Amino acid sequence: MHDVAVLALPGVVPMDLAAPLEVFGRCRLPSGAPAYRTSVCALTEEVETGTFTMRVPHGLSRLAQASTIIIPGTADLDVPIDPEIIDALRTAADRGTRIASLCVGAFTLADTGLLDGLRATTHWAAASELARRHPAIDVDAAVLYVDNGHVLTSAGAAAALDLCLYMVRQDYGSAVAADTARLSVMPLERAGGQAQFIVHEPPVPSGTTLRPLLNWMEENLGEQLDITTIAAKATMSTRTLNRRFQEQIGTTPLQWLHHARLRQAQFLLETTDHSIERVAGQVGFNAVTTFRERFRDLVGTSPQRYRTQFRTSR
Repeated sequence: MHDVAVLALPGVVPMDLAAPLEVFGRCRLPSGAPAYRTSVCALTEEVETGTFTMRVPHGLSRLAQASTIIIPGTADLDVPIDPEIIDALRTAADRGTRIASLCVGAFTLADTGLLDGLRATTHWAAASELARRHPAIDVDAAVLYVDNGHVLTSAGAAAALDLCLYMVRQDYGSAVAADTARLSVMPLERAGGQAQFIVHEPPVPSGTTLRPLLNWMEENLGEQLDITTIAAKATMSTRTLNRRFQEQIGTTPLQWLHHARLRQAQFLLETTDHSIERVAGQVGFNAVTTFRERFRDLVGTSPQRYRTQFRTSR
């Protein structure tokens, strides 16, 4: 189980504080067991957020036990960071702990010197100020998040959720990350400068009459399914089938099938040593070039690069 410690600084932004607790706290393994142990820690027992005061159960010693430390943003960027916090973060980094900042939490991370010489992001409105204060950092305001290995940064507000889901993906793979995204009611597609790597399926309402058909489609992803074949299986006309999908699922049968095939391809790339050609055939693509093109269009990277990044992540 991964141990995540969220650092609450004076004036912490409540949304930044809640985002990692929500994502990591809801994350479950296929067995149903929790994937993460989460906790909030601070230098003092009470932390003022500006809108409320909260009691924090753990001190900075909690950082020494964590495998991941999250640094939320704070409301006032001019408040100096206590040297004890800087030292604790540097010590954690020296141990190899993964440290991620959310939104303007990048300013705290930058004060440690851990971002010097690296590319980083923050809220677009604060990016120029981060670059001014820390010229050794390559500030990129056009992306949702930046991964430098053990040091990560995210852009503003909702991008914190994107970064947390990305870390779930690194730790446990696409299926767990996609389930966590649905539980967190994340949008299905996010526009941004960096590919999100997670192919989401539209949420399927409970009690939908299409569930048996969706199950059949998932069991036959490697077959050459077209709209006529799917409609025949559903004993509907193609026009009725398209209408039912739009009403109940919010997409078309072929678009749903396309996403399901690429989700299965991600799973095979993560968990097997099958060649790219074999994976393409297993999920219903006759031409590997078409598979590569569609995989890149939706996932944002090539199948081989995706495998390199996520094959041993679990």
